[in-house]
Order: sequence, then structure tokens, then C-alpha cells
Amino acid sequence: MTPFESLDDRFRRYSLPNAYLEKLHTGMRWAEGPVYFADLRCLIFSDIPSNRMLRWDEESGNVTVFRASSNFSNGNTRDRQGRLVTCEHRERRVTRTELSGEITVIADRYQGKRLNSPNDVVVKSDGSIWFTDPSYGISAEYEGGKVESEIGSCNVYRVDPVDGTVSLVADDFSRPNGLAFSPDESVLYIADSGFWPDPSGPHHIRAFTVTDGGRLASSRVFADVTPGIPDGFRIDTDGNVWTSAGDGVHCLAPDGTLLGKIHVPEIVANLCFGGPARNRLFICGHSSLYSVYVNARGAQVP
Repeated sequence: MTPFESLDDRFRRYSLPNAYLEKLHTGMRWAEGPVYFADLRCLIFSDIPSNRMLRWDEESGNVTVFRASSNFSNGNTRDRQGRLVTCEHRERRVTRTELSGEITVIADRYQGKRLNSPNDVVVKSDGSIWFTDPSYGISAEYEGGKVESEIGSCNVYRVDPVDGTVSLVADDFSRPNGLAFSPDESVLYIADSGFWPDPSGPHHIRAFTVTDGGRLASSRVFADVTPGIPDGFRIDTDGNVWTSAGDGVHCLAPDGTLLGKIHVPEIVANLCFGGPARNRLFICGHSSLYSVYVNARGAQVP
């Protein structure tokens, strides 16, 4: 049975009627932050409440522990040098794993105050690092450690690629979550998942114009996501947004139209494109890792 549901004729060119949803692994408490390593033919992802990161090997299909004590890691990506960049809930910081294995702290404070719990991260082609900082990791012991916020709000930040300065780029979110650039990097999409835990809160993705100075302007609501919330998402080479949702993965056109869905039997937290042709979606469900081939290619590496 195909997992694809077409809601717009444009989705037919991206779905594959002979492709099926594969369950690659299960047993996680809350899978998140998938990032594909083409050179190593593997996928690294987080199991937040279990305080570990896992590694799925593409050749064998085996899953092993990549990092046993991950500081309740959440979102992951790679920088332009191929190094792993990770958001850590417990230590309330963004780190980089050097090729030697050494861990470098990229950001843990803004104006002298500790961050809340960095959630998701993306690296722009100029080397700048952009990340969201909601309070999920400090609101309960389950995802990090329950403490009061020093900053007092949930914001989006940019780390300068030259001097490492952490700058505030958006401060009007309820719970900023996943983020990704359009293929030409002129637009930054950011999810607001304030609906969780507040049912009256937002469950949409916003779009911002990215200025030459590394700032955001012209905010607009790109699309509401329901059921559930938009958490992590990725962009394909045509500019479509493939986002997590309560019933699977939603594919949104650049104009915000919901083109279609990939149904997954669990709430989806995050996803990424991978495989040699970047046409395989790796999907983090609540407790399981899935994949499905699509007729689209991820816009960015990672």
C-alpha cells in the first residue's frame, strides 16, 4: 500500500507509486535530529530522553550507539567542512564535533545569559550558524533538566562565521523549532510549535527574507500544519518544504499549498534527505526510524 496521498496534482511528480515506507529501526523514546553522512554512508540521529545518539549504517542496516551520553541532544546538521553540529538540551548549548572527535562549544550564552535549550540548527553557505532556542529542554527532566530560563523568552540566533558572535535574529516566537533555508538562501523558514504545550498557540511555519547583513525581515506565515505541529523539516531543489506533522510528512509548495502527504504510523518529529542521490527521506517517528524514496532531491548538503 502506497504511503503517498496526493492533494494537489503537482504532488504526483514527487511521489513514487512503487515506493513504500520502510521501518529501519525502533525502540527509541523520542527520535529526532537525523543527519545523513554521504561520505560514511550512515545516518546519525538523536534519542533525546534516552540521552544518546544513534548511528544507522546504510550498507548493513545495523544501528549502533554513536554517543552514549549526548547531553540530551536534539537537532543535528553538518557544517561546510563536514563536521557534525549538535544542539544539546542538558548543557544548553550548540556544539561542533571536530574531525578528531574533540567537541567545540559554538554557543552557550547570549549577552552573558545561558541559552534555554537549543533545538534545531542549520549552517548557511557563508559558514554562519543559525539555531532555535525554545524551552522544551528546560521545562522537564525528561528532555534535559528542569530549570528557569535566564533569558526569559524563546528566540532564534545567528552565530557569526568570523568572530563567533551570537546575534538575536528573531524574538517574537512562542516556541521556535525547525528551520531551513530556501535553495538560494534568500528565505529562512522557521517553525513555531507553540501549540505544544499550549493548544491555543501557533502550529505554523513562518518565512523570512534574509538580508545581506545576516538579518531577517518581512516575516509572514508560510503555512499552518495540522494535525500536530511542524517540528523539523527540509527543502528540496524545487523549493518545496517537507515537514513533520502529526500524521506523517507534509509536502508544501513554495507558495504554501499543501501538495500531499506521506503517511507514517507515528507522530513525526524530524526528517532529512539522504542516500547517494539525496532522494531518500529519512523520517524520525516517535519511537522508530523510517525511510521512503521520493522523486525529489534535497536542496542542501546536509
